[in-house]
Amino acid sequence: MPIGILANGLAIFIGGLIGMKLGPKFSEHFKTNLNTTFGACAMAMGISSIVLMKNLPAVVLAVILGTITGLVIHLGEKISAGAMLMQKGIGKLTNAKSGEQTEEYQSVLITCIVLFCASGSGIYGSLVSGMTGDHSILLAKTVLDLPTAMIFSCTLGLTTAFVAVPQCVIFLSLFGLAGLIIPFCSEAMIADFKACGGILLLATGFRMIKVKEFPVAEMIPAMVFVMPISYFWTAYVAPFIG
Repeated sequence: MPIGILANGLAIFIGGLIGMKLGPKFSEHFKTNLNTTFGACAMAMGISSIVLMKNLPAVVLAVILGTITGLVIHLGEKISAGAMLMQKGIGKLTNAKSGEQTEEYQSVLITCIVLFCASGSGIYGSLVSGMTGDHSILLAKTVLDLPTAMIFSCTLGLTTAFVAVPQCVIFLSLFGLAGLIIPFCSEAMIADFKACGGILLLATGFRMIKVKEFPVAEMIPAMVFVMPISYFWTAYVAPFIG
């Protein structure tokens, strides 16, 4: 039973609804400072994953190749277009204002989708949940995602709540595939995978606190590259140079 995935999706949905209703009552000072705090929490989660890294060159190479791939195929633009279609799909149900199509709105929407749907903790947590039944990683993510969804909803409206739908689809798919993937993963591969996700979380945190607009959507393919590269590095490169 994917308890952690369902709890996480429900938290985002409820947080989005609460933020939509209470958002107008929050002052800009309150929302800005709380969002900054959540950004710091996302960065802390990222750092806690990065320190588990086993093969730094492999992870760096995966991030570079993944980002190049994302930029070449314009992944960020595709995700943004899909997100805007989702926003249009709920039409009059949203409380978004006329400025919803602005670059700032789309930037916040991309940050929201990456944080909820493509974080290392979420992807790894789904795999662990499907393989071992341990939901602790996803439940920890749930604690952060509920209030974060409230703040995102102040800008995105009801769209935030519906981000729970693609999130659940992605995580449930990983949950189902876990039994096929995990047996082929070494400890080093899993650690490097988590570290790669941590880098994405760190970059997302920087976006949340508005320090630097990292291309986090374009960095997502790194999560696909990191395990094969980690395996190759551990099996062939490390013994050769060691």
